[in-house]
Amino acid sequence: MKILVTGGAGFIGSAVCRLLVAETGDQVVNVDKLTYAGTLTSVAEVSQSPDYTFVQADITDRAAIRELFEAHKPDAVLHLAAESHVDRSIAGAGPFIETNIVGTYVMLDCALDYWRGLEGEAKAAFRFVHVSTDEVYGSLGADGLFEETTPYAPTSPYSSSKAAADHLALAWFHTYGLPVLVSNCSNNYGPYHFPEKLIPLMILNGLDRKALPVYGDGANIRDWLFVEDHARALRLILETGRPGEKYNVGGRNERTNLQVVHTICDLLDELAPSAEGSHRDLITFVTDRPGHDRRYAIDATKLETELGWRAQENFETGIRKTVEWYLARADWWGPLREAYDGRRLGLLAKAG
Repeated sequence: MKILVTGGAGFIGSAVCRLLVAETGDQVVNVDKLTYAGTLTSVAEVSQSPDYTFVQADITDRAAIRELFEAHKPDAVLHLAAESHVDRSIAGAGPFIETNIVGTYVMLDCALDYWRGLEGEAKAAFRFVHVSTDEVYGSLGADGLFEETTPYAPTSPYSSSKAAADHLALAWFHTYGLPVLVSNCSNNYGPYHFPEKLIPLMILNGLDRKALPVYGDGANIRDWLFVEDHARALRLILETGRPGEKYNVGGRNERTNLQVVHTICDLLDELAPSAEGSHRDLITFVTDRPGHDRRYAIDATKLETELGWRAQENFETGIRKTVEWYLARADWWGPLREAYDGRRLGLLAKAG
């Protein structure tokens, strides 16, 4: 297949590009705006492949996206391009509305025009996979799991923008017949993760002997999914999923934020010990994120039973691989760390 991957220079998108080029023989057209969180160093290992093409474009640019479809004639779209950091959405929602909502609309509408021009097997086989998040479902209590039928209840500007995009994607299926599928994933982690997110931030701050900021009481729970397992799930959804359906992708690895940080500290103590003491000594509790959802957890039964997906990594194996990767790849994160110094984002200004 020739697959158009939006956001392929980002964290999850680059994992998808690396997987598709290295393991499947698919041709990949990577479309990325190259914002602060997108870097071509994340796809350097496949960039010289004849099966890989990069195009710098903004998904809100209708003319550019229309030209992409006409020039490359993809068999499928994996739509991952998105602004994704909750703290940044709190500080400024504008880019999230533009990219996540307007950009998704442009992608869907250009895909629809292109699909309508296809014939026969090419039209029947075309797929558009819209990649989303479990945050659209809101916050869980102590029990229960997010299912594909869970009502939407987003609470942040980020999750609200992704919820809107999900609704648009399914509307283009129900109204126009475009063969759209939607995936909703739990928190991803792994190599090539931009340093503003929890796990890479804790690893790199720990190496620098900087404070490890934990929001609130550290008891917020997330379900952690190794990014390469997610990439494999997306390829499977594209190949065998049913248009019009939603598929939840989760690792079945619930951990509190504090448990995650403790695990990272213990791995750093083992793999990069410091004469200054345990990395746990660096943990600092800070003011909680506004509207911080308490718990997310995914029920991936539909994906596992209908499509046969299984995660290859549990949290213990995946987090060790992740810490080892960051210890070995200062060449990748060093330049990004210079551009983003780990400062706190998303704090509300105090009332006057």
